[in-house]
Amino acid sequence: MTRTESDGGADDRLTSVLRPVRAGNGFEEALEQILQILRLGLVPGGERLPAERDLAERLGISRVTLREVLKVLQDQRLVESRRGRYGGTFVLARTEAPGEHELRRRVAEVDIEDVLRFREVLEVGAAGLCAAHGLDDGPAGRLREALAGTRDAPLADYRRLDTLLHLTLAELSGSPSLTAQYAAVRARVNDLLDCIPLLVRNLEHSQHQHGALVEAVLDGDADGAREVMREHCGGTAALLRGFLT
Repeated sequence: MTRTESDGGADDRLTSVLRPVRAGNGFEEALEQILQILRLGLVPGGERLPAERDLAERLGISRVTLREVLKVLQDQRLVESRRGRYGGTFVLARTEAPGEHELRRRVAEVDIEDVLRFREVLEVGAAGLCAAHGLDDGPAGRLREALAGTRDAPLADYRRLDTLLHLTLAELSGSPSLTAQYAAVRARVNDLLDCIPLLVRNLEHSQHQHGALVEAVLDGDADGAREVMREHCGGTAALLRGFLT
């Protein structure tokens, strides 16, 4: 079999998986799809992924964004880049890392889709409530302070301060029941997030969404706040599904 025939066969196997991503979470959703390809074994170890131009076109993203995705996969030792006439991005054979069995056991005990859907319902609801009811100077100051904390956070402390921002929004919704439920589901989300790597590209995107979210809440734009939060939750969900399911 020639290399072209082999690549064509791989392309055929990917048709049902690769699809254009939504504009709001292009990096996260593209990463999710390519991780799904690797987890399903649609491109076995030693074989080459489709060319960058082809992948970028299928996913509806720029080649710059695609290269950021491939860099994450290289850092996780899932693929490697080879130069030359027969170069490209090649899938590496999977070997179980220390602790991976325990990770799989922990993930298997969690209904990831249930956690993600419940989290989205609570987060979107809290954002809408805060914006619709309006925030006085004191609560508005708390929200701005929590946002500033995430902006200045060192990488190792980002998730804790990110959690604080989201929990602050839940508290300011005015519903103690919602706050309690959110605290519980966020703890489960953080357990899942601890199983995947921190990705600087994703954190930068999340921070942009945080700013838009707080602005919408303080402007009293309930529809805008709900939409930004829904998109924000979707980005996290895409990463968790890609790495863990």
